Amino acid sequence: MPPGTDIAWCPGCGNHMLLNAVKGAFRELGIDRKELVMVSGIGQAAKAPQYLDVNMFNGLHGRALPAAFGIKMANRNLVVVVESGDGDMYGEGGNHLLHAIRRNFDTTVIVHDNMVYGLTKGQASPTSRQRMKTPVQVGGVVPEPFNPIAVAISLDAPFVARAWAGDVEQAKAIIMQAISFRGFSIVDVFQPCVVFNKLNTWQWFREHTCALPEGYDPTDRVEAFRLALQDEKLPLGVFYRNDRRALYEDLAGVPDKPLFSRQPPEEGMLKQMIDRYR
Repeated sequence: MPPGTDIAWCPGCGNHMLLNAVKGAFRELGIDRKELVMVSGIGQAAKAPQYLDVNMFNGLHGRALPAAFGIKMANRNLVVVVESGDGDMYGEGGNHLLHAIRRNFDTTVIVHDNMVYGLTKGQASPTSRQRMKTPVQVGGVVPEPFNPIAVAISLDAPFVARAWAGDVEQAKAIIMQAISFRGFSIVDVFQPCVVFNKLNTWQWFREHTCALPEGYDPTDRVEAFRLALQDEKLPLGVFYRNDRRALYEDLAGVPDKPLFSRQPPEEGMLKQMIDRYR
């Protein structure tokens, strides 16, 4: 980022370490910044692309994925990375997440999951734990937390992973796998909010996370779903990958040329593409 950049995140916020993991992933993958577009919505996490020297689109609250989809359809050769928070992605943007997984367009989604709304001063987010007290939920959170890993696997999202910001090298390695994967990939990243979430602290995440079992097979969807439901110790790593799903870009016959240089598709092309992948 440019020298003197004013970073809005609090000292000790997990966003800082996750930013380092993302920067490290881009650097080690050797991605040309001219070919990279980062997309975000609204929130503290959604500010992340502003602290990188990349092309970016900062959209409305919960609306990062539709913008990413449009960018990818306009130029499928771009590397499109969405980065936003658990509120923005699973709350306001939850409906878009479901249909992005269904479509399976080639993009990577990195979710800063601190289990609270940080920008709007600490109300419960979709992933907040039950009984956590907030300035709004003064008696404690009532609903069970949204489980993004289980939901993604149930919809056959082709790449599903979880990391945590306290291990930058592991988070970087998982993000690199996600970006390199051909298809829709989602990485849920635990990162503490040191101001508004006094329950899920750095220490809490250290005590309540674990590695996936040794020798684990991420192509086993049933086992992946079972582990996604594990709650006492929350596993970290690549839960599931399915290399067999067809890309939306292929099904829709999106050519390699950017939109501005394309000719209108030939009649019958869409039917031919769908028939090819049946």
